[in-house]
Amino acid sequence: MGNCCESASNFFGPQKNTNVRVSLPAVCFVWQIAMVVLFGVFIRYDKESDAHWAELKKEENLTDLQNEFYFRYPSFQDVHVMIFVGFGFLMTFLKRYSFSAVGFNFLIAAFGLQWALLMQGWFHHLDHSTGKIYIGVESLINADFCCAGSLIAYGAILGKVSPVQLMVVTLFGVTLFAVEEFIILTLFHCRDAGGSMVIHCFGGYYGLAISWVLYRPNLHRSKRLNGSVYHSDVFAMIGTLFLWMFWPSFNSAITNHGDGQHRTAINTYIALASSVLTTVAISSMSKKGGKLDMVHIQNATLAGGVAMGTAAEFMITPYGSLIVGFCMGIISTFGYLFITPFLETRLKLQDTCGIHNLHAVPGMLGGFIGAIVAATASESVYSKEGLIRTFDFTGEYENRSPGTQGGYQAAGVCVAMAFGLVGGAIVGFILKFPIWGDAGDDYCFDDEAYWELPEEEETLPPVLEYNNHMTHQKHQDVNESSFSVEES
Repeated sequence: MGNCCESASNFFGPQKNTNVRVSLPAVCFVWQIAMVVLFGVFIRYDKESDAHWAELKKEENLTDLQNEFYFRYPSFQDVHVMIFVGFGFLMTFLKRYSFSAVGFNFLIAAFGLQWALLMQGWFHHLDHSTGKIYIGVESLINADFCCAGSLIAYGAILGKVSPVQLMVVTLFGVTLFAVEEFIILTLFHCRDAGGSMVIHCFGGYYGLAISWVLYRPNLHRSKRLNGSVYHSDVFAMIGTLFLWMFWPSFNSAITNHGDGQHRTAINTYIALASSVLTTVAISSMSKKGGKLDMVHIQNATLAGGVAMGTAAEFMITPYGSLIVGFCMGIISTFGYLFITPFLETRLKLQDTCGIHNLHAVPGMLGGFIGAIVAATASESVYSKEGLIRTFDFTGEYENRSPGTQGGYQAAGVCVAMAFGLVGGAIVGFILKFPIWGDAGDDYCFDDEAYWELPEEEETLPPVLEYNNHMTHQKHQDVNESSFSVEES
């Protein structure tokens, strides 16, 4: 596959011109105008955000506190911070790519959430009697979730693509996400509140497939920039801490009120804490002198939260959550140590951020963990009403057994992987065409390709600085001496 892609690239000719003065504004203006038109045609406020809420309150004897906004908005805030701050800063580890990491993350999410409101609305919230999509605060949370899949994919191709290509990745990524989410959550009736399957597994394999097709055999020409410096790793660690702190909100944002949301937050919280310790342990064991690797601490410490996305809502028990976090910290760190180099040297897959180890594999395993926990559910553990409420065994699914539910949960993981791999390969081939303004192999991982950069701060050479300092000191000594003479 890599040879085929390389031949195709040679046929179309290498793209070296990073001038996107026409293509980027054209894409942004045209697509934003399209959003305005589509929102005007389809999007409306739902009953809890419409001005008719005042009448509805009187008719149904409700209070403002029963409005969904007051249940969901705190979680929405946390998820929103994760999308724009957490993901953005996590990718600032490259020494000369911080503007792009945060700025392009901003661009992807801002476009993606608009397209997600439409795509998810058509699949989940379209009122066929009026032809309108009615949105509320839960729609905003789900739109952020949808963006997360494309942001995860961005991690695999970080530094190697243009902003125009990223818009294409987001357009197709959100579309594919909406379809696979509809299949998994609606047709299969899977439970995946925190998105181990629909977000992390899909997003991870989507990005990996794109990166595989876009393989650059001469990427070593930019090797000098494909790394971190002290301050860039500190900024990336800020992203890690934001993600780590808010992950319980991410997993519990759209779960059932009451015990479901409460249990999800507890299980995620515990799994995250456990993954930190095992990550530190494996990282220390792998380095000479027991020194820690910041790459592991920035990423593998989050793997417990990824893996708990599906099962956190279930009765996995607190010690079960600890075991999941314990194992994911080990698996993710070993991935950075051994699997990432193997993927690049043997499979020709260049994964800049290591999303294979943080999202793809933990997301896949988290989906299967959820399937196992669902298949072993029983009334003695959940109670009859608890079982119905947790797995939504109502309507046409009221006779579904936990074993059958587990089977569908496992099938959902396979669907997410298939959509990610096949969709990513197709999108990757589209991005091979030399029309997108991507940088040459010797110009990757550099903000200068797409950003106006401030002038470098001028610094004095060390010797001159020392001499000036000494001269200043001598003048100061003379002044002090003169002052002493006059005083005496």
